[in-house]
Amino acid sequence: MRPVYMIAACRTPVAPRGGALADLDVHELGAAVIATVLQHAPAFKTAVDGVIMGSALCAGGNAARMAALAAGLSDHVPALTIDTQCCSGLDAIALASARIAAGHARAMIAGGMESFSRAPMRAVRPREKGGGAPQFYARPPFAPWPDRDPDLTKAAAQLARAQGFTRRQQEAFAIASHAKALIAGPDETAIVPLAGLARDAFTRHLTPQLCARMPGLAGDDIHGLTAATIACEADAAAAVLLVGEELLPVLPAGVCALRIEAAEQAGGDPAMPALASAAAIARALERSGLTAGNLAAIELMEAYAAQAMANIASAGLPESRVNASGGALARGHPIGASGAILAVNLFYQLQSMQRSSAGLAVIAAAGGLASALVMRNA
Repeated sequence: MRPVYMIAACRTPVAPRGGALADLDVHELGAAVIATVLQHAPAFKTAVDGVIMGSALCAGGNAARMAALAAGLSDHVPALTIDTQCCSGLDAIALASARIAAGHARAMIAGGMESFSRAPMRAVRPREKGGGAPQFYARPPFAPWPDRDPDLTKAAAQLARAQGFTRRQQEAFAIASHAKALIAGPDETAIVPLAGLARDAFTRHLTPQLCARMPGLAGDDIHGLTAATIACEADAAAAVLLVGEELLPVLPAGVCALRIEAAEQAGGDPAMPALASAAAIARALERSGLTAGNLAAIELMEAYAAQAMANIASAGLPESRVNASGGALARGHPIGASGAILAVNLFYQLQSMQRSSAGLAVIAAAGGLASALVMRNA
């Protein structure tokens, strides 16, 4: 297997559903990051052998192909859209990396894109012709057994209770996420301004007093979840440019190459989807020959505060190195793009660190899935 390197990465700002990016279709979000990632290394535009983008809500078609064409890539460059829900963006990067490692491509663009604002309404046809009106649904099933396919927010509330995470502890985690994001500020190199927005729109000065006034959305009074401890629905896109080792000698001056050490997927109990990350982390660390203590930076999905807290504890992650610039609780959760956003954030963190520094990006998804990526500053 050939070494694979990430040489460019970017993302749009993350905007809450109905916000600044609400008028953009999902492929327009994707086109913005694909075009920009190529601007970081324009000499590689003709070397791109394919595009893989994740999206969970586009409801069919091939949004990756639409985005690639809109971004100005040649008609001859194929594109693939994948859906593994929250894991989609990180899985797209893993698939693209595997194609290069196997010798089937020299350069690939990969990432994720999502628009909650423009997502199609979904409905099931009647079983019989003329059998009544279509039945609209908010989400598809993620497991074939209803008793093992929980509402994700209710499952997170059950996790908080089982692990003993109080509402106040979850709120403290969310407050810290916003505070870190405010201190870090917008990364002008990583973020592609779009629709007049140049920074993540949801980040705010969150206080214990504000959190205390929020009504509970799931769970009991002691361990319950609120809007502060659940990542909001959002719109965004992110993309990276991956290349094989044979292209490194022609990298433009100043371009940093990070080596992909591991890209792993794992499955777990669909009834406990938040806990699937532990297996993906273990596989990625084993593959890369690292321990949690070796990681200089960690980008961990914060779909729910309780989920992030549980994964930090179970994997023994050094909390001081987790989400140094804030997480999804401070940004929002554009499902299919979230994993790719973690990878983009990790790319820029590792660039600023000493040589050989390693980092981890990890995300879980409905149905008991998880994905993890380890990169090293080569």
